[in-house]
Amino acid sequence: MLYLSEADNWNRKPNSQSTYLNPQSSTSSPPKEATMRKRTLYVWGVAILCFVVLMIVTPAIPQSQEYHNFADQREFFGIPNTLNVISNFPFLVIGVIGLVLCFYKNYFKFSLQGELWGWTCFFIGVAAVGVGSSYYHLDPNDARLVWDRLPMTIAFTSIMAIFIIERIDEQKGTISIIPLLLAGVVSILYWRFFDDLRPYAVVQFVPCIVIPLMAILLPPMYTHSTYWLWAAAFYLLAKVEEAEDKVIYKWTHHIVSGHTLKHLCAAMVPVFLTLMLAKRTTETNRISLLKTWKVSWTKVNENGTRVESGEYVYTSVQSEDSH
Repeated sequence: MLYLSEADNWNRKPNSQSTYLNPQSSTSSPPKEATMRKRTLYVWGVAILCFVVLMIVTPAIPQSQEYHNFADQREFFGIPNTLNVISNFPFLVIGVIGLVLCFYKNYFKFSLQGELWGWTCFFIGVAAVGVGSSYYHLDPNDARLVWDRLPMTIAFTSIMAIFIIERIDEQKGTISIIPLLLAGVVSILYWRFFDDLRPYAVVQFVPCIVIPLMAILLPPMYTHSTYWLWAAAFYLLAKVEEAEDKVIYKWTHHIVSGHTLKHLCAAMVPVFLTLMLAKRTTETNRISLLKTWKVSWTKVNENGTRVESGEYVYTSVQSEDSH
């Protein structure tokens, strides 16, 4: 068995004042707090600078009207584009369930106030996707597409704030909820008024890259962290199905289109995250997924041809006097 004395630094319960990227100190002295504030300003400054440079060096991305020309336009029971409409129903169901469980006897066992706010915004966004996307697909056009994309930006930006709360710092994450939500709303308004999708693309795709990386690299506050990766995998699959809408419709002999499957796969994202919230507990040994994978891989290499399943567990061990 592998014993690491440094693990004592991880065996502590999170609190609202701790900075999770620096678990070796539960409190921050004034100089450290000032340094942290400066780093936060630098990060925001760099992010804004990168965005400005992106807007200068890249051409505008107008909304293609071909986007509204989906493969499956069949009508059943008097509902236009029936399957693309009703395939949004799972979003409404899981969004409402998640929202109820956020407030029902603290079912998800949130330990931080910011978590409750962040996950509430997320599930509101998910439920709104079910309504807004259905409304859009009844008569696809730019005006209705706003109500499809706006709820998605709420969900994306809420998840970013949640990750900051859980993996970096509660106070910074909680404060970032409103600015991130506003950034999402502004990206939609910018597209609608200037016919330029670049800000919306940043809001949509940056979380798709940053969240899996944070899930792998940063020590989790809770167990069942791999559910984040399952959610990311299903979202990636959904984007592939969206891009291959007409191809999948042809492959399935006009039974189901890629866009309909995209809705169903994307709905699995909040499903996995809801299951994660229901199952997880506070992580006592805060080890990143990457570090866990490295330890497991090292064990396989050390055993040579004899491969054993299992992991090393970082734990603190009290020394005993030999008898």
